[in-house]
Amino acid sequence: MFRCGIAYPRCRWILPLLLLFAVIFDIIAIAAQSGWVEDENAKSHYASMWEQCRGRNNNWTCTSLLEFPWAQVVVALMIIGLIILIVAFIISCVALCCTLNIPILPFIGLLLFIAVIIQIIALIIYPVKFNELIFEGRYDYTWAYGFGWGATILMIGCGVLFCCLRRYEDYLTGLEKTKYIYQSS
Repeated sequence: MFRCGIAYPRCRWILPLLLLFAVIFDIIAIAAQSGWVEDENAKSHYASMWEQCRGRNNNWTCTSLLEFPWAQVVVALMIIGLIILIVAFIISCVALCCTLNIPILPFIGLLLFIAVIIQIIALIIYPVKFNELIFEGRYDYTWAYGFGWGATILMIGCGVLFCCLRRYEDYLTGLEKTKYIYQSS
């Protein structure tokens, strides 16, 4: 996995830590009250996953996006992805930090890839349908939407690593064989 002097047994906590960051990023994206979409400089229109607000000079009118079926699907998919991510995080903590359960690592990778697919669908539906909803001006997808993509990218990377860790079982357990440079003939 990492051949630059990292001791495998001591670094088993890195993947659960990365999954913790993904959980935090996902919670930030889901719970944000603004920051998914803003018009230019957020002057007259902004939106989160839950609602959109229009107005000027501290006179804002907010309406729920959940009246649209596509928004309900986005919310449901993001929350389902977060739940799967939390389950994968808990299992990875048990599998790597408490005990060393190598056979379960590909299952964690599979869970992460399922969560990735679910969240990518949600993160693609939102801008497509939101742009159909509004027609005026230029809109930017901002920080909270970026946290959603950040969590998804972390899940992709961790999923790949969890699927590959099985090949490095001897290194993780500390039972690797000594490799000699000189071979006698």
